[in-house]
Amino acid sequence: MTSSTTRSPTHQQPSTPSHVPGLWAWTVGCVTGLVLASAGLGLLLPHVSKEGWVPASWVGLAAVLVGTVVAATSAWRLLGGTRRRWWLLTIPALLVTAYLSLWTVGQGVAASIPAHPALGSRTPADVGLTYESVTLRTEDGVDLAAWWVPSQNGAAVALLHGAGSTRTAVLDQAAVVARHGYGVLLVDARGHGESGGRGMDFGWYGERDADAAVSFLTRAPGVEPGRVGIVGLSMGGEEAIGAAGLDPRVRAVVAEGATGRVAADKGYLVEAYGVRGRVQQGIDWLTYAVAGALTAAPQPESLRHSVVAANADGTPTPVLLITAGDVETELQAATYIQDAAPAAVQVWTVPGAGHTQGLETAPAEWEQHVVGFLDAAL
Repeated sequence: MTSSTTRSPTHQQPSTPSHVPGLWAWTVGCVTGLVLASAGLGLLLPHVSKEGWVPASWVGLAAVLVGTVVAATSAWRLLGGTRRRWWLLTIPALLVTAYLSLWTVGQGVAASIPAHPALGSRTPADVGLTYESVTLRTEDGVDLAAWWVPSQNGAAVALLHGAGSTRTAVLDQAAVVARHGYGVLLVDARGHGESGGRGMDFGWYGERDADAAVSFLTRAPGVEPGRVGIVGLSMGGEEAIGAAGLDPRVRAVVAEGATGRVAADKGYLVEAYGVRGRVQQGIDWLTYAVAGALTAAPQPESLRHSVVAANADGTPTPVLLITAGDVETELQAATYIQDAAPAAVQVWTVPGAGHTQGLETAPAEWEQHVVGFLDAAL
């Protein structure tokens, strides 16, 4: 007897996408690695360049190495588990993620956990000024180091430097202004030079530091009431505008290279570049959000808001904005600020100048514009 075996037909079941959870895991790993590496760069580069190999530099280096390994390994596994036809989307997505991470996380960390730059050896004596060293105390208990050049004409200004520098960086500006009789107070921002406290390179502590400087000037011998102003460069210029919006004692502001320190300040990008500007403003919002999560400094009002407030409190405060001819966005930002208070804000562009290089590029014109403005305002 012959027996036969009947085979049941084979039914192929749809394969389950078991690899999908793995792809998500590698995607998360890649993003995590990029964020860690970007944060590490935000620590490493400023601290090494300003302070050398301090603990923050080593922490940053470790984060860069670990983050790079995690991101590279995850990206390799992600690409290996993805069909080649999807690489045309996957690779650009990874590059965009890396860019956004560096711009937002890297910048946010660098600004909120900045290095502490050393003062340097120059003093006002090197530019022919007689001065004394003084210490200012802010309302939140931070000691700020400063040089005071006494007033000869009854008026005085606080002189504020930019991010990552110290009062030595504005000695040449001080010499020009003091030569016309103005008292000049050159202040190290907190976390810079010989000042205490933790710095914040978007200038979010600026109003507190400026308040201490203005309080000193209003009590200084030889300074008459209502004749106090602030001159600031870059971060210092933005701090000067912010201080004027809060403090009616500030009666004049000169701000060179001021562009913005909160996302609302970047509205000029939208006006100039449309959708592309809107995207950049969104990226900047993320940058400031990262910084805000890492610092105790209060996020300030926009520069437009500050110039309006400075001229709506019964004590009008004229503002001179100096922009670099070689930096297109400076004029765009200045015009955007001026539009909020056109009667109070003047704009002067220095042809051929780079960022905060107005005095270096056009010394006679800088002196004429700045001193003429202060003479009229104070």
